[in-house]
Amino acid sequence: MQRLFCRYSATMSWIDYTQLPPSVGGYSSLFFDFLANADGARPFYRLNFRENSSFESVLREQQERRRDRVALTTVLREQNQTYLASKKTLEHIAALENPATFAVVTGQQVGIFGGPLYTILKTLTTIRLAQRLKEKYPLFSFVPVFWLEGEDHDFAEMHHAQVLDNSGGVARIEYLPGGSLPDRNPGPVGEFRFDAAIETTLAGLKTALQETEFTSPLLESLRACYSAGTSFNEAFARWLNKLFPDDGIVFISANNPALKKLLSPLFLREVTEYPASSQIVIGQSAELEKTYHAQVKPKSVNLFLFHKGGRYPIEPREHDFSLRGTRHFLEPDELARIATETPEELSPNVILRPLAQDTLLPTIAYVAGPSEIAYHAQLAPLYGHFGIPQPLLFPRASVTVVEERVQRALEKYGLRLEDLFGDQSVLTNRVMEQISEVKLDDLFQRTTKGIHGLLTELRFGLKELDPTLLGALENATSKIDINLGVLKEKSIAAQKRRNETAVRQIERSVGSVLPGGVLQERQLSVVYFLNKYGPDFMKWLSGEVDITGFKHQVLSL
Repeated sequence: MQRLFCRYSATMSWIDYTQLPPSVGGYSSLFFDFLANADGARPFYRLNFRENSSFESVLREQQERRRDRVALTTVLREQNQTYLASKKTLEHIAALENPATFAVVTGQQVGIFGGPLYTILKTLTTIRLAQRLKEKYPLFSFVPVFWLEGEDHDFAEMHHAQVLDNSGGVARIEYLPGGSLPDRNPGPVGEFRFDAAIETTLAGLKTALQETEFTSPLLESLRACYSAGTSFNEAFARWLNKLFPDDGIVFISANNPALKKLLSPLFLREVTEYPASSQIVIGQSAELEKTYHAQVKPKSVNLFLFHKGGRYPIEPREHDFSLRGTRHFLEPDELARIATETPEELSPNVILRPLAQDTLLPTIAYVAGPSEIAYHAQLAPLYGHFGIPQPLLFPRASVTVVEERVQRALEKYGLRLEDLFGDQSVLTNRVMEQISEVKLDDLFQRTTKGIHGLLTELRFGLKELDPTLLGALENATSKIDINLGVLKEKSIAAQKRRNETAVRQIERSVGSVLPGGVLQERQLSVVYFLNKYGPDFMKWLSGEVDITGFKHQVLSL
């Protein structure tokens, strides 16, 4: 069968995901098997992102489904003008009114300064996939759409960004409204508006960053997006529009009365048929857990309610409903009335959010990270239950940027990038052995072997003389081994002190590719690279990232 996506030859370096420690990237056996279309994973994913037939299947399903595209685009036009949309974005919104136009979607929490680098990679993958689909299916149009997950109320997940500081360590830059984290449920973070404390955040970022020719214009560009009175949603979308000015990304925030009205039938079924959704997902999860793991747990009612500024889970009781963490209760008919008349008061949780997305949008593909791909395995029957076409899942690009100083260190000590992903103490000792005139491992191995040989001879003699002395010999041997071990550690420490430059090079190299012990893309903000290499970094990244490799890509800068 012809494949739509295939790896082409290029001067790139790739690492298979299975060769990366699971702890650095959140990978799972389910994700690996999804990529390989393995027999075990296939029952949980009805579509194969590598095959033309899967894309064409979703195209047919989306063509058959009726939706109010005019109501959708009216809201999108209003929202994206607030986000300072480009002319191309407005053209894409207009195109969505046409039944022959489909959405390639990704989404993420609206983390400050764009969140971790993987947000940029998800966006870039979405843009590239839409372009490739247009080339493959010229009779249709495909628009890149970013779902702003601004209804999430977890402020602590979105209020910070991380960069490498002058010493190579991870600097965490936080936004603290009024000087501290909110002490209560803040409601949808996307609607939270920055106060004057955002200037303190920007000042902290400036202090953390190495001063370059790009620092001042970068901070001014950020300040134009992140200023007092601007919401998280607005700042996030405006910043990404600056990073991708020519690609026409369409942003959508579902926390809108007109969009929630379109979601009213979905919400009404959820509150009147509960726990049907939960039982469907639990059944699928039970099958999944025979081989893999369940990423998320459904609730009896997979909705939140906005109440007194907060966002609270709805929990059924014997005869009514409660809002967890409050003393607020709702009768069944009251909740059904909210779903029908004021659905803007409701908000989907992680289980229902993808279905809300694909109710509103003509989604042909969703660009997802490893954890999202894992939890979507639990949702296929739920799409069928609600009669919503399930989009194809497409894995986002995954990238490590190897800076020049790291590349020099790798070449100097004859290392591969993969070596930096292992135990750092083992790596440091290996390099010390390589560059030191005294080979400590060999020296201590020979010494230990020689001493044990002599002790063995002593054992034979003592056994003939008086076997009761063997216990004392064992004690002496153990003490000798312990003392040799202590001496070796001290020797290694002395070797490191003598080779401090090499140790620092290794430590900084590891810190660059695994800041905080995880992949760059999960930790660092793109701001770090923009500050060091300027706005052309985005053009370089966009030109180098290959969305068809389906492995971890290594890019040397």
